[in-house]
Amino acid sequence: MREMLRLFLAVLLFSGVSGGLLAFVKDATQARIEYQQLKFVKGPAIHQILKGCTNDPLVDRFKIEDGQVVRNFFVGEFGGRRSTVAFESVGKGFGGDIGIIVAVDVSTDRIVGVAVTTHSETPGVGSRTKDDPSFCAQFKGLPIREVFKVKADGGQIDALSGATVSSRGICGAVTAASGVYARLKGEIEKKLSAS
Repeated sequence: MREMLRLFLAVLLFSGVSGGLLAFVKDATQARIEYQQLKFVKGPAIHQILKGCTNDPLVDRFKIEDGQVVRNFFVGEFGGRRSTVAFESVGKGFGGDIGIIVAVDVSTDRIVGVAVTTHSETPGVGSRTKDDPSFCAQFKGLPIREVFKVKADGGQIDALSGATVSSRGICGAVTAASGVYARLKGEIEKKLSAS
Protein backbone atom coordinates (compact mmCIF):
# COMPACT_ATOMS: atom_id res chain seq x y z
CA MET A 1 0.00 0.00 0.00
CA ARG A 2 2.85 2.40 0.85
CA GLU A 3 4.53 1.65 -2.45
CA MET A 4 1.33 2.56 -4.31
CA LEU A 5 1.00 5.79 -2.32
CA ARG A 6 4.62 6.72 -3.14
CA LEU A 7 4.05 6.00 -6.81
CA PHE A 8 0.86 8.07 -6.77
CA LEU A 9 2.65 11.01 -5.11
CA ALA A 10 5.56 10.77 -7.57
CA VAL A 11 3.19 10.84 -10.54
CA LEU A 12 1.26 13.72 -8.98
CA LEU A 13 4.46 15.72 -8.38
CA PHE A 14 5.78 15.00 -11.89
CA SER A 15 2.44 16.04 -13.44
CA GLY A 16 2.33 19.26 -11.44
CA VAL A 17 5.89 20.26 -12.32
CA SER A 18 5.56 19.41 -16.02
CA GLY A 19 2.17 21.16 -16.24
CA GLY A 20 3.59 24.27 -14.62
CA LEU A 21 6.59 24.21 -16.95
CA LEU A 22 4.36 23.90 -20.03
CA ALA A 23 2.17 26.80 -18.83
CA PHE A 24 5.29 28.95 -18.30
CA VAL A 25 6.64 28.16 -21.79
CA LYS A 26 3.23 28.93 -23.36
CA ASP A 27 3.02 32.29 -21.58
CA ALA A 28 6.62 33.16 -22.43
CA THR A 29 6.23 32.42 -26.15
CA GLN A 30 2.62 33.53 -26.77
CA ALA A 31 3.46 37.03 -28.04
CA ARG A 32 6.14 35.69 -30.38
CA ILE A 33 3.82 32.97 -31.74
CA GLU A 34 1.08 35.56 -32.31
CA TYR A 35 3.47 37.83 -34.22
CA GLN A 36 4.79 34.92 -36.32
CA GLN A 37 1.23 33.94 -37.22
CA LEU A 38 0.48 37.54 -38.15
CA LYS A 39 3.64 37.83 -40.22
CA PHE A 40 3.37 34.60 -42.19
CA VAL A 41 -0.37 33.78 -42.33
CA LYS A 42 -2.23 37.10 -42.22
CA GLY A 43 0.65 39.46 -43.00
CA PRO A 44 0.86 38.84 -46.75
CA ALA A 45 -2.88 39.53 -47.13
CA ILE A 46 -2.69 42.64 -44.95
CA HIS A 47 0.29 44.02 -46.89
CA GLN A 48 -1.45 43.21 -50.18
CA ILE A 49 -4.64 45.14 -49.43
CA LEU A 50 -2.85 47.98 -47.62
CA LYS A 51 -0.21 48.32 -50.33
CA GLY A 52 1.30 51.79 -50.38
CA CYS A 53 0.75 52.59 -46.71
CA THR A 54 3.64 54.44 -45.06
CA ASN A 55 3.57 52.48 -41.79
CA ASP A 56 3.87 48.80 -40.84
CA PRO A 57 0.29 47.67 -40.13
CA LEU A 58 1.51 44.49 -38.39
CA VAL A 59 3.20 46.64 -35.75
CA ASP A 60 0.70 49.52 -35.82
CA ARG A 61 -2.36 47.66 -34.57
CA PHE A 62 -4.84 47.73 -31.71
CA LYS A 63 -7.37 45.39 -30.13
CA ILE A 64 -11.03 45.90 -29.34
CA GLU A 65 -13.26 43.57 -27.33
CA ASP A 66 -16.33 42.47 -29.27
CA GLY A 67 -18.39 40.51 -26.78
CA GLN A 68 -16.41 37.34 -26.01
CA VAL A 69 -13.96 37.94 -28.89
CA VAL A 70 -10.93 40.24 -28.92
CA ARG A 71 -10.38 41.54 -32.45
CA ASN A 72 -7.15 42.85 -33.98
CA PHE A 73 -7.33 45.97 -36.15
CA PHE A 74 -4.38 46.82 -38.37
CA VAL A 75 -3.91 50.52 -39.17
CA GLY A 76 -2.94 51.70 -42.64
CA GLU A 77 -1.57 55.23 -42.97
CA PHE A 78 -1.94 56.87 -46.38
CA GLY A 79 -0.80 60.44 -47.08
CA GLY A 80 -0.36 61.12 -43.36
CA ARG A 81 -3.96 60.06 -42.62
CA ARG A 82 -4.62 57.12 -40.31
CA SER A 83 -8.13 56.36 -41.49
CA THR A 84 -7.85 52.82 -42.86
CA VAL A 85 -8.19 49.66 -40.76
CA ALA A 86 -7.97 46.01 -41.72
CA PHE A 87 -9.45 43.18 -39.69
CA GLU A 88 -10.27 39.51 -39.95
CA SER A 89 -13.57 37.81 -40.69
CA VAL A 90 -14.66 34.24 -41.43
CA GLY A 91 -17.19 32.67 -43.80
CA LYS A 92 -18.29 29.12 -44.60
CA GLY A 93 -16.91 27.64 -47.80
CA PHE A 94 -17.23 24.25 -49.46
CA GLY A 95 -14.35 22.70 -47.47
CA GLY A 96 -14.80 24.58 -44.20
CA ASP A 97 -14.06 28.05 -42.87
CA ILE A 98 -12.55 30.70 -45.12
CA GLY A 99 -10.56 33.38 -43.30
CA ILE A 100 -10.33 36.81 -44.90
CA ILE A 101 -8.91 40.23 -44.14
CA VAL A 102 -11.10 43.25 -44.98
CA ALA A 103 -9.69 46.77 -45.11
CA VAL A 104 -12.05 49.72 -44.70
CA ASP A 105 -11.53 53.47 -45.06
CA VAL A 106 -13.23 54.71 -41.88
CA SER A 107 -13.75 58.22 -43.28
CA THR A 108 -15.80 56.96 -46.25
CA ASP A 109 -17.07 53.58 -44.96
CA ARG A 110 -15.86 51.97 -48.20
CA ILE A 111 -13.90 48.77 -48.68
CA VAL A 112 -10.25 49.33 -49.56
CA GLY A 113 -9.56 45.65 -50.20
CA VAL A 114 -10.34 42.04 -49.38
CA ALA A 115 -7.87 39.13 -49.30
CA VAL A 116 -8.15 35.47 -48.32
CA THR A 117 -5.82 34.31 -45.53
CA THR A 118 -6.83 30.70 -44.83
CA HIS A 119 -9.10 28.13 -46.45
CA SER A 120 -9.70 24.39 -46.91
CA GLU A 121 -11.17 24.70 -50.38
CA THR A 122 -10.54 22.28 -53.25
CA PRO A 123 -7.20 23.00 -54.94
CA GLY A 124 -7.67 24.50 -58.39
CA VAL A 125 -11.38 25.14 -57.83
CA GLY A 126 -12.40 26.89 -54.60
CA SER A 127 -8.81 27.82 -53.86
CA ARG A 128 -9.00 30.22 -56.81
CA THR A 129 -10.81 32.65 -54.48
CA LYS A 130 -7.40 33.21 -52.93
CA ASP A 131 -5.27 32.81 -56.04
CA ASP A 132 -7.34 34.91 -58.49
CA PRO A 133 -6.93 38.59 -57.50
CA SER A 134 -9.77 39.69 -59.78
CA PHE A 135 -12.34 37.94 -57.58
CA CYS A 136 -11.54 39.83 -54.37
CA ALA A 137 -10.96 43.04 -56.35
CA GLN A 138 -14.73 43.19 -56.96
CA PHE A 139 -15.27 44.33 -53.35
CA LYS A 140 -12.94 47.34 -53.63
CA GLY A 141 -14.77 50.65 -53.39
CA LEU A 142 -18.10 49.12 -52.30
CA PRO A 143 -19.79 50.47 -49.16
CA ILE A 144 -19.01 48.20 -46.20
CA ARG A 145 -22.53 48.46 -44.79
CA GLU A 146 -24.16 46.12 -47.27
CA VAL A 147 -25.16 42.49 -47.51
CA PHE A 148 -22.86 40.89 -50.07
CA LYS A 149 -24.08 38.11 -52.34
CA VAL A 150 -23.05 36.51 -55.60
CA LYS A 151 -25.04 37.50 -58.68
CA ALA A 152 -26.75 34.07 -58.81
CA ASP A 153 -28.32 34.98 -55.44
CA GLY A 154 -29.32 38.50 -56.53
CA GLY A 155 -26.14 40.20 -55.39
CA GLN A 156 -23.38 42.27 -56.94
CA ILE A 157 -20.39 39.85 -56.94
CA ASP A 158 -19.50 37.59 -59.88
CA ALA A 159 -18.86 34.07 -58.53
CA LEU A 160 -15.88 32.15 -59.83
CA SER A 161 -16.96 29.50 -62.31
CA GLY A 162 -17.08 26.13 -60.53
CA ALA A 163 -16.50 27.74 -57.14
CA THR A 164 -19.88 29.24 -56.32
CA VAL A 165 -19.96 27.87 -52.77
CA SER A 166 -16.49 29.28 -52.05
CA SER A 167 -17.54 32.61 -53.59
CA ARG A 168 -20.64 32.64 -51.37
CA GLY A 169 -18.40 31.92 -48.38
CA ILE A 170 -16.30 34.99 -49.07
CA CYS A 171 -19.42 37.11 -49.56
CA GLY A 172 -20.65 35.80 -46.20
CA ALA A 173 -17.34 36.67 -44.57
CA VAL A 174 -17.45 40.23 -45.93
CA THR A 175 -21.07 40.56 -44.75
CA ALA A 176 -19.98 39.35 -41.30
CA ALA A 177 -17.18 41.95 -41.37
CA SER A 178 -19.83 44.56 -42.15
CA GLY A 179 -21.63 43.66 -38.92
CA VAL A 180 -18.40 43.83 -36.90
CA TYR A 181 -17.57 47.22 -38.42
CA ALA A 182 -21.06 48.60 -37.69
CA ARG A 183 -20.85 47.49 -34.05
CA LEU A 184 -17.33 48.75 -33.42
CA LYS A 185 -16.99 51.84 -35.61
CA GLY A 186 -17.18 54.25 -32.66
CA GLU A 187 -14.44 52.35 -30.82
CA ILE A 188 -12.34 52.15 -33.99
CA GLU A 189 -12.55 55.94 -34.46
CA LYS A 190 -11.54 56.51 -30.82
CA LYS A 191 -8.50 54.25 -31.17
CA LEU A 192 -7.48 55.91 -34.45
CA SER A 193 -7.74 59.42 -33.01
CA ALA A 194 -5.84 58.43 -29.85
CA SER A 195 -2.87 57.08 -31.80
